[in-house]
Amino acid sequence: MKKVTFIHAADLHLDSPMVGLKHLPQNIFQKLQESTFESFSKIIDMAILKKVDFVIIAGDLYDASDRSIRAQVRFRKEMERLAEKNIAVYAVHGNHDHMMGNWAHLPMPENVHIFNHEPEMLKFTNEGMTVHLYGFSYPKRHVHTRMIDDYKKVHGADMHIGILHGHFEGSSEHGKYAPFRLSDLIEKEFDYWALGHIHKRAELSNDPPIIYPGNIQGRSRKEKGRKGCYYVEWADHGTVYEFIETESVIWEEVVVDASSAISFHDVLMECKRAIEEIRMDEKGMLLHLILDNVSLSSIELRGIANGELLDILREEEKDEHAFVWISDLTYLEKTAWDRTELGQESEFFNELFMLSEQLDPLEESLSLLYSHPLARKFIDGLSKEERKKIAADAEDILVGLLYKNE
Repeated sequence: MKKVTFIHAADLHLDSPMVGLKHLPQNIFQKLQESTFESFSKIIDMAILKKVDFVIIAGDLYDASDRSIRAQVRFRKEMERLAEKNIAVYAVHGNHDHMMGNWAHLPMPENVHIFNHEPEMLKFTNEGMTVHLYGFSYPKRHVHTRMIDDYKKVHGADMHIGILHGHFEGSSEHGKYAPFRLSDLIEKEFDYWALGHIHKRAELSNDPPIIYPGNIQGRSRKEKGRKGCYYVEWADHGTVYEFIETESVIWEEVVVDASSAISFHDVLMECKRAIEEIRMDEKGMLLHLILDNVSLSSIELRGIANGELLDILREEEKDEHAFVWISDLTYLEKTAWDRTELGQESEFFNELFMLSEQLDPLEESLSLLYSHPLARKFIDGLSKEERKKIAADAEDILVGLLYKNE
């Protein structure tokens, strides 16, 4: 029986600068700085343990087009580990580490195959098994053309794998580079599509498997949840694949119902309980903690509003190996007003609610930030859902303040 096994990873973003996180305790920030390397090393460990035939990396190996020497050295070291086990690597460069960048070139071992800037086919053969792999590397950062149209199936192989770092049309507002439709991929009649670019894991199709593994390590609260790669086995009778976690530090969000708390101490105990429930043995965690239904006296509430609760929770995590660091703490007081009733009773509140549902003013307010040449290099645009949440949070805060002062 003919069989092929491989690892499919994408969006390594090695040596990500972790923008905006330098305020963290030094040991936690260093853990974050090392997290992309640690996660990638776990992927290589898995490839060696599973004795795979090859590893696919579907774009954005490095976080920036200048590719730091530190990142290249660490990447080369992992490639040498694979070379010692005779495991090949097939990789494409994406919009972050495109070919037009300026960097000090470090040569890679012969087992590493990088696709050219035009779609091409590379051949893998082993013990009578032939696999054709198709892909391209970004010649520049912004590739808006439908590169999928230039993927041409070359017959004469047992298996065909497409590698594409691009945007699935209609899926998100992530950078819309090398766009494609699901039907475009299916029509190519390949056996597997190894996608990259979208940092959220997604299995777009099972037959054939068309998969975004997501990035290997979350870098902000927008990239919460499990991160990793896919282990894939292909044989004559079909394809089996499984997701494997690799993150070194995980971003999460937890809502704590504080409705039963009648004192600051009660709230503190609820927070500690929630933290211990999600603590992981070997991984650090950056947690957005949301306190819901808080109903305390103004004196008791002051300890939350002025940041004392946050300081207490953080102080206990500074020296923890498996830390749960509270990156953000949000508290929502128990609602004492009804949106519908307020809108009916007051024209002012009715207009306020109508305005909060309009996203155009919010987009205009943020346009200067996203058009700034330096800022747009480090931040992604907000999705429609994120804009809605910001507007809803702002409405909740404003109405709460106005309602209290009626």
